[in-house]
Amino acid sequence: MKTAGAHRPIEIVGGGLAGLSLGLALRRAGVPVTLSEAGEYPRHRVCGEFITGLKPATINRLGLGPLLADALPHREVAWYIGDAASRVQQLPSPALGLSRHLLDARLAAAFVSAGGDLRTRARVTDLAAQPGRVIATGRRRARSPWLGLKIHARDLPLARGLELHLGDNAYVGLARIEDGRVNVCGLFRRRQLCAKGSGLLLGYLQAAGLGALAARLAAAALDEEAFCAVAAVAFDHRVPAAGPASIGDACAMTPPFTGNGMAMAFQGAELALDPLLAYAREECTWTESRRRIRLALRRNFRVRLASAGAMHPFLLRPPRQRWLAALNVAGLLPLRPLYALLH
Repeated sequence: MKTAGAHRPIEIVGGGLAGLSLGLALRRAGVPVTLSEAGEYPRHRVCGEFITGLKPATINRLGLGPLLADALPHREVAWYIGDAASRVQQLPSPALGLSRHLLDARLAAAFVSAGGDLRTRARVTDLAAQPGRVIATGRRRARSPWLGLKIHARDLPLARGLELHLGDNAYVGLARIEDGRVNVCGLFRRRQLCAKGSGLLLGYLQAAGLGALAARLAAAALDEEAFCAVAAVAFDHRVPAAGPASIGDACAMTPPFTGNGMAMAFQGAELALDPLLAYAREECTWTESRRRIRLALRRNFRVRLASAGAMHPFLLRPPRQRWLAALNVAGLLPLRPLYALLH
């Protein structure tokens, strides 16, 4: 017999944006939550570190307002093709610039303050589906030629709050974040380069034909402690039709040029919240809760994942980039409809 006010417990594997925000929302609803994270906080992550397309309703539902209150609002993004400026795009709504180093730590502290059981340095190797278990471990590993590199820079002037540079089999985003820093994060096709830290990033920029950007970074103060890399980057264009309940990059990963990855992590947590609350309150079975989560994720993310996957190749090869640039100059590139599709 159910005890009044009692809830079934939820286990979350993975303490990134999706896992932490979901755990925090569940705890605020009185659900016992255990969260296992292989790393610890604070930590740097390969991430664009700006949030676009996050609706106020999601911020309110997850209680993110105080955690994002000092994020820098960016209203424009300057596009570059190779070393040439292409166009300044007005964003329909401000993008929020904030480092993962700060945001993840804030979320972790809020989760613990709400009574959550946070277990850091606790790698879970068995990710099989179990009742009450949500997988939020980040990207699924796969064979891939792509490499992600990231570093923070000081004394780096930007044309706008956000810049996007398209190179040969590469693109790089620059975003102003807290403390006068700029986050530099790029996706590159892997090459045989022998270097470490910032030297590796500068080498990849040169190899991708982004020499002017490399020179700008070389003249700035680069924070080697913030440098990180991730290999085997793959992009999932579909939400899995089976398997454990999963959210965030463990469910599906959009190409990073959209700037929507962080928002999708929070949106996935919001979409999973009601089905998990129904399970925790013994209003439905785990099978039904998992089905509802998967259905909500597919309904909300299917179009944007497919659209981003179709557009991604056009950002990576110079001939296609020149074609995009020509449409841009002629005013024929429908940036606002594309933005709506990708967000």
